[in-house]
Amino acid sequence: MNKRIALIFTVLFLAFQSKADRIKFTMSAPSVVTMNEQFRLSFALNERGENLKLPNLTDFDVLMGPSQSTSQQFSNINGKMTQSVTYSYTYILRAKKTGKFRVLPASINARGKTYQSNALEIEVVKGQTRQQQNQREQRVQTGKVSKKDLFVTVELDKSSVYEGEHVLATMKLYTRVNVNNLLDQKFPAFTGFWTQDLDNQEQAQLKREVYKGEVYHSATIKKTLLYPQQSGKIKIEPFELVCQVMQQRRGRSLFDDFFETPTAVKVTATSKPVTLNVKPLPQKPADFSGAVGNFKIKSTIDKTKMKTNDAVALRVTISGNGNIQLVESPKVDFPADFEIYDPKSNTSSTSTAKGTVGTTTFEYIFQPRSAGTYTIPAVSFTYFNPKAKKFVTKSTQPYTIEVEKGDDAENATVVSSFSKEDVRFIGKDIRYIKLDNYKLKQKGETFFGTMTFYLWYLLIVIALAIVYFVNQKRIKDNANVALVKNKRASKLARKHLKQAASFQKANKQEEFYDAVLKAFWGYLADKLNIEVANLNKSTAVTNLTAHRVDEELVKEFIDIVETCEFARFAPSAANANMDEIYSKAGQVMNKIDKQIRKN
Repeated sequence: MNKRIALIFTVLFLAFQSKADRIKFTMSAPSVVTMNEQFRLSFALNERGENLKLPNLTDFDVLMGPSQSTSQQFSNINGKMTQSVTYSYTYILRAKKTGKFRVLPASINARGKTYQSNALEIEVVKGQTRQQQNQREQRVQTGKVSKKDLFVTVELDKSSVYEGEHVLATMKLYTRVNVNNLLDQKFPAFTGFWTQDLDNQEQAQLKREVYKGEVYHSATIKKTLLYPQQSGKIKIEPFELVCQVMQQRRGRSLFDDFFETPTAVKVTATSKPVTLNVKPLPQKPADFSGAVGNFKIKSTIDKTKMKTNDAVALRVTISGNGNIQLVESPKVDFPADFEIYDPKSNTSSTSTAKGTVGTTTFEYIFQPRSAGTYTIPAVSFTYFNPKAKKFVTKSTQPYTIEVEKGDDAENATVVSSFSKEDVRFIGKDIRYIKLDNYKLKQKGETFFGTMTFYLWYLLIVIALAIVYFVNQKRIKDNANVALVKNKRASKLARKHLKQAASFQKANKQEEFYDAVLKAFWGYLADKLNIEVANLNKSTAVTNLTAHRVDEELVKEFIDIVETCEFARFAPSAANANMDEIYSKAGQVMNKIDKQIRKN
């Protein structure tokens, strides 16, 4: 009985302790405010609390508070109803002076314990005067928006890098007016760079930010990793963004102001060009193949004991942060008596603002043709480390393998006194002297000219003819596959565009832009015989240029692709452009098709 009571108390204590551990107490406020601006300092607790102790707020005037409120939230997951309650405490503050201030954690008591909140950093800057604000409002009301009130930038996280070192380009919008929509955009071509676009999770979020001492609402439009492929000063073209700003015209009376309908003003913002200084790499080692970053290398082998003609896989894995997708296969010095096949590669990478992190594995398949003991030397890999400003060489471990003679009677052994230059694949060039009993022939008797000779000769000719025709048929079949894909490219593209037209009529914006993208990528894949998985904007430009498609036409192709992708960021702007995109997509595809066939 006593054990049961003790167990019940233990369970109740653990349940209480578990609930206490889930109590959260957080403090929030704007990260940037202006002088004389009133702002909220809020505290949220998911349990009823008491004795709230504020941090030191001597740099701010407390105008009001605390204002307390309670909110409840219910959720039903798989039939299970849950409830959460939040208790809020809000203060209205105003800064006394400019600068950056750290607000230390506050504390509160809940369920017999004291909990501390997080700390905050608040920056106070000098705001606009009332006259400046009135002037800005008047400009918007008259359809004019100052470049100081709405502009875009291309911001680089580094001003100088080495050739092949990544730099992050961020395209941003800064505004002090009411931007209602993003209508169109034109991103830089980034000529001279290998690029990798990042997934932008901040696109739909406006946040307060200080830019050159003034407060703006900013939005990140796009982030792109740039890998310069040449040295020197590379100029990045301007970024262009077309916005829709809502204006409220001032009426003649309060009655007019109340019933006045806001109107939209179309504003085009263009960033200033940016120049990046790209430093050349130092004197390059002979085995350097272009890898820039910080990498590691390791290797594995299937087995170290085998028989002749067994297939063995040596895998070399390179991992790290840098231009991992541009890493070439390292050279492996296999013994001369091995038959080597072309290496296969597999790359897995993730791109973030800090660069591209990933792994590339190269698989080398080989077959030893002769018995013996062999050594596969260490595989070396040389890369340039921009932080250390030097080349680094790393190596794998060597492998010693034992090869036994297999069942093939024609296997030969390697003559160790010969060098690689003297003989390669000795097992194919030199045969064993057979010691079997041979049938003796009378002196003077020859094989040439006999019936057996002509039969063998005829059989060899027939065999060669069969091999030739079989090979020709295989080549023809392969060509037909590419030809079939080539012929069906336009047909399938028209089918996707037809689907896009139906989505357009039904006002299904997302499906419309997806159909246009499928039409474009599917057409290129079939027309140029490229795997869809290998298609992106960079490979599309490379292949279209290789087929001598006009540069302006390639640019129009990329513009349509980027517009369709951008529609997911600004879906409300897509409806106004669907007619134009549909018409332009068909025209561009027809022009590309004609130029490819002509060239």
